[in-house]
Amino acid sequence: MFIEQFRYHPIPAEAEALRAEVRAFVAEHTAHMSLRQRADSWMGFDADFSRKLGERGWLGMALPRRYGGAEASAFSRYVVIEELLAAGAPVSAHWFSDRQSGLQILHHGSEAQREQFLPAICRGECYFCIGMSEPGSGSDLASIKSKAEKNDQGWLLNGQKVWTTNAHRSHYMIALVRSGESESRHGDMSQFIVDLTLPGITVRPIKDLTGSEHFNEVFFDNVQLPPEALLGKEGEGWSQVTGELAMERSGPERFLSCLILMQAMIAEIGANADALQQREVGRLTARLMTLRQMSLAVTHLLDQGENPSVAASCVKDLGAVFEQELPEIAQLLCDVEPTQSGGSDLAQVMAYLTQQAPSFSLRGGTREILRGIIARGLGLR
Repeated sequence: MFIEQFRYHPIPAEAEALRAEVRAFVAEHTAHMSLRQRADSWMGFDADFSRKLGERGWLGMALPRRYGGAEASAFSRYVVIEELLAAGAPVSAHWFSDRQSGLQILHHGSEAQREQFLPAICRGECYFCIGMSEPGSGSDLASIKSKAEKNDQGWLLNGQKVWTTNAHRSHYMIALVRSGESESRHGDMSQFIVDLTLPGITVRPIKDLTGSEHFNEVFFDNVQLPPEALLGKEGEGWSQVTGELAMERSGPERFLSCLILMQAMIAEIGANADALQQREVGRLTARLMTLRQMSLAVTHLLDQGENPSVAASCVKDLGAVFEQELPEIAQLLCDVEPTQSGGSDLAQVMAYLTQQAPSFSLRGGTREILRGIIARGLGLR
């Protein structure tokens, strides 16, 4: 049954028909970007570009038309995402809203929440971050300690989140926190839509090896949430978040983070590749195509309303291995010394992604957690 989840599913013709239009749009709007800027891929932040995507109807594509969406298939969004990432377009501003927050609100939110947030997400004007990881918990979400306690004004939130991408630039966070007491590790968790301008919230950026500030610590000190901040049903946060993680772990961003480097490496090698270069580029290409087909299979399952968490974990784990190895292989095949300043475009991209690569097996779930999920799915633990 597990193998069946990876049955080949080509992109339908109606979705594939979008590709030429999206490619032309992206080429026009990224022509000014350097190769190093493109290497930032889905961490590149450009609010104006996100609004332009919204104007074209390429954000919130799967959402109903009454909320500003296009009621498009998951495959149509896949085509758009592939073209954006392949060109290194700056998608970070709208990324989480478009990929998962909008669908979480559609599936679990109240009508008032849908009307408030979904049209703004589709316009590229409302940015969300994801509050899952906590200090001392890592990717073990069942061990979180942040808590929201009911009071006469709604909920009082206290605790801390960490590694929260784009919290310093986001308007809202969907946070998974404790909302009661339970003997079960997965019990009494709920999701809340947290307005990040509320009193008692402190956001502290965390610099990575490249000097960039994508990740953040977020502190909640007696943050008063209104009753309508609850997303979905009280106590059902765990089941809600596991479905959300399938959306987070299976997309093309899980193996295209270094595609700009792969393109630059092949251009550097040129037409006169030696035997080693031919072999390694062939292997990389085969792995890339395999990951793509696995990702498309999971996209099909998501499009059918299923929750393929185990299959999505496979895509995320294998994709992270591929992405982390690519900078090392590029250094093996090209006589170019990585450098952060000066040097060729390839040298700068190689240096940047070499420093970024360690984070690829952390974001979206650590390798150990993912392999535990896979093992349970196969009945091995």
